[in-house]
Amino acid sequence: MNKIKNSLFYVTIIGGFTALIYWVISKGVSLEAGRHIVKKSVESNHWKDFLHSMVDNLQHPLAILLAQIITIILVARLFGWFFRKIGQPSVIGEMIAGIVLGPSLVGMYFPEFSAALFPKESLGNLQFLSQIGLILFMFVIGMELDLKVLKNKAHDAVVISHASIVIPFALGLSLAYFIYETFAPQGVEFSSFGLFMGIAMSITAFPVLARIVQERGMQKTKLGTIAITCAAADDITAWCILAVVIAIVKAGSLSSSLYVIGMAILYVIIMLKIVRPFLKRVGDLNATRESLNKPVVAIFFITLLISAYASELIGIHALFGAFLAGAIMPENNKFRNIFIEKVEDVSIIVLLPLFFVFTGLRTQIGLLNDPELWKITGLIILVAVVGKFFGSALAAKFMGQNWKDSLAIGALMNTRGLMELVVLNIGYDLGVLSAEIFTMMVIMALLTTFMTGPALDLIEFIFKDKVTAVPEEIGTKSKYKILLSFATPERGKKLLQIANSLVKKQGDNSVVAAMHVSLSTEVHSFDVKEHERKMLVPIIEESNRLNQNVVSLFKVSNDIDSDIIDTANQGEYDLLLVGLGQSIFDGTLLGKILGFTTRIVNPDRLIDKFTGKEGLFENSPFDERTRHIIAKSKMPVGIFIDKDLEEVNQVLMPVFSKEDSFLIEYAKKLINNNGSQITVLDAGGEVKNTREIQETIRSIEQIAPNHIMIMNDRTLKKEFLESQDLMIISLESWKKLIESQSIWLNNSPSVLILKP
Repeated sequence: MNKIKNSLFYVTIIGGFTALIYWVISKGVSLEAGRHIVKKSVESNHWKDFLHSMVDNLQHPLAILLAQIITIILVARLFGWFFRKIGQPSVIGEMIAGIVLGPSLVGMYFPEFSAALFPKESLGNLQFLSQIGLILFMFVIGMELDLKVLKNKAHDAVVISHASIVIPFALGLSLAYFIYETFAPQGVEFSSFGLFMGIAMSITAFPVLARIVQERGMQKTKLGTIAITCAAADDITAWCILAVVIAIVKAGSLSSSLYVIGMAILYVIIMLKIVRPFLKRVGDLNATRESLNKPVVAIFFITLLISAYASELIGIHALFGAFLAGAIMPENNKFRNIFIEKVEDVSIIVLLPLFFVFTGLRTQIGLLNDPELWKITGLIILVAVVGKFFGSALAAKFMGQNWKDSLAIGALMNTRGLMELVVLNIGYDLGVLSAEIFTMMVIMALLTTFMTGPALDLIEFIFKDKVTAVPEEIGTKSKYKILLSFATPERGKKLLQIANSLVKKQGDNSVVAAMHVSLSTEVHSFDVKEHERKMLVPIIEESNRLNQNVVSLFKVSNDIDSDIIDTANQGEYDLLLVGLGQSIFDGTLLGKILGFTTRIVNPDRLIDKFTGKEGLFENSPFDERTRHIIAKSKMPVGIFIDKDLEEVNQVLMPVFSKEDSFLIEYAKKLINNNGSQITVLDAGGEVKNTREIQETIRSIEQIAPNHIMIMNDRTLKKEFLESQDLMIISLESWKKLIESQSIWLNNSPSVLILKP
């Protein structure tokens, strides 16, 4: 009845008001009398009109800006992904993406496309948006700084970081003396040009350095701590010096800039003594995600904007204000982490790539069309590396570090990255740097950032003391060692249960290591310790419940699979267990085994009966993820597919060929250590025909009677399969099960696929 009533109401309202609209338009035509109305000819070409309209829409400033943002984000993410794959920070890829989209490549070879996508009149909008992204990013960088760490390690950090500033600053200033006449823009005083060359040589990219330290697992080491602390101190000092340099450049002389510097000092005092205590009180009252509502967030954003605005008015650049606003945020880690999550995605993913491309549009490598110009570029790179790398290394050595750590600190402090581009763009905007010098310095920023990883690798190779995630207690070969790598604590606990079942009674003759590797782009440097605790504490609690000693490993990486393989191979483990979730098998046979139905046309192509979609087994997530691990691992690998595993008491082992005989060794371990009941399914008729397998089973029966049985009936009932806790099967036999199209696969328990 209600449906009929609602339908009648809908028809009445829509029909009635549609009639009213038609009547008003009809009557409105009479109002046109006496007016000059331009009407298109009836014979006009509607298709051409539509095309003209589309062209006009494409040339609208908003449409151009949106097209620029889409292109920039896609290209930046692609280049960033590629450089992560080759072991470099993604920021290098994004920097190069900017240069590629600029006049150095796209503009040179596809000028019409470049002019259409980046017309000169649109660059102002792009610049302002990129500046907003930089302001948000510098706010995050300020929040990342742990001032407590700086206080605790102030002495060593200040000495090393200040040496890493003053030495390259002096060398940069000296270099400016020799190139001023040729490359300084007309009307620019030497002091302005020289000071900017000095500060550009002195900067260190704190966020890039922190990411490299995390990805290499150095954040817990003394070296990593010193490097991050030095970079943080360097950041604070360099931005203060930059503010002074900007004040001097804008004022024209040191004496004229004293007013600006005085105002800047007063502004910093107000931020530290008045604004900071106020924000601390607000933060203490709103430290949870629930209480951090929109009005509270608005208070902190307004503080950020006012700080950036004030520093811009004073004359020391809005970015300094954003950086200081971040640094004075409440020190509550939980609060900062929540706030960083709110800001970082928009600033880093959407807005920051705009800055890289805007910088790329200014970088004209084509200007360096003379060998002499490339010689100057090489000289700039040499001065930058000598000043920053060796200046930091010598200072670290003087402070008592060994040569290996000193050189590593030098390599890390030589990382310039995004922060260098910020300084260069400020200098370019102020007219202090010419287009040629700007391009040379951008190339220097790219190369010094790119060389950090290879330099660290070379230092490790020279000193033959490679940092690894493998603890010393794992080094002995006399113990049976299992490494389990997990993505979530829940999956880690299941893998630990399997590992415990294999070594439970071996005591000191076994080692179980549980490792979690997080992708560097998904873990913020500010959140690493909390993330590590969240991942590993549940595993440690589970190990206590099982009474199983566990060595816990944690690492931030840009290539998870390679790090798993390296850790396993370097530790010389006897078994590597990797857990894979149900969700990643959607659309493949593995997904159907976990609760769906599959019709197999051939072993390589799979069709879902419900959707009719076809998928390649060779390209399934399972195959893509494990192929690299299987190919590169020097030990047996176990791929675990969880289907609510609770215990490892009833175990099914299908044997298809003689090559599966290695499975019986795992049966023996499960029986000896866990008392498991093993059912060996003679799927290929090889058990009864292979004397070696039969003798191994008899030896097990003598030690543990009634714990292992052979089943010849390949028609397994649903009830039997549901009574099993785990199926252990070889990789080759797993493929045969796929080819055999066994109906009972739908009811199979959790699976452990083993590659010998």
